[in-house]
Amino acid sequence: MFKPAHEAASRPARLSARRFRSSHAGPFDFEVEAGACVVIQGPSGAGKSVLLRMLADLDPHEGEALLDGAPAISMPPAVWRARVVYQPAEPAWWEATPAAHFDDAQLEDARAHLAQLGLRPDILDDDLQHLSTGERQRLALLRSLSRKPQVLLLDEPTAALDPDGVARVETLLRAHLADGLTILMVSHAPEQARRMASQTWRIDAGKLAGRLAP
Repeated sequence: MFKPAHEAASRPARLSARRFRSSHAGPFDFEVEAGACVVIQGPSGAGKSVLLRMLADLDPHEGEALLDGAPAISMPPAVWRARVVYQPAEPAWWEATPAAHFDDAQLEDARAHLAQLGLRPDILDDDLQHLSTGERQRLALLRSLSRKPQVLLLDEPTAALDPDGVARVETLLRAHLADGLTILMVSHAPEQARRMASQTWRIDAGKLAGRLAP
């Protein structure tokens, strides 16, 4: 999503990076607008996940990340991570059931979207050990979205899903994009990039090697 020139001068980008780097990747310089979906592609080990983890302030880095013009350093890390939410390719679970990972308001929000993702009404009360990888992946997405982030960083969020599950996730994400959520998503599927991306970035050897607008 691109801003008209008269808006660009008055409204900061939703997410920005300036001279953003670590010993493993970068430097990165970019701006992403509210409601945009950036799909990040590249070979395994190229630095895609490293970029997402740096943006979430989970990995050491240099340079500056900004949210709506406010630098990450200006707010406590917990506040930044609540607004810029990272979901890894293998999300962590530390309680026995999915429901135990949500507060009351988040749980209500998650229940409202179970059917949209093809999940059973009672799945939130199941033992996590009995759920499939695809079920856990979709539940992790609901957990991330229930936190109402401004930016969502997704690392291969549909890798374990069949085509119907992929379509359901993409439909849900498009609805949130329309409401102004910004998404940076790692995906190895070119067809997913064609369906979802406002921009497609390629990272190779830790560098942003190319950007392609639709």
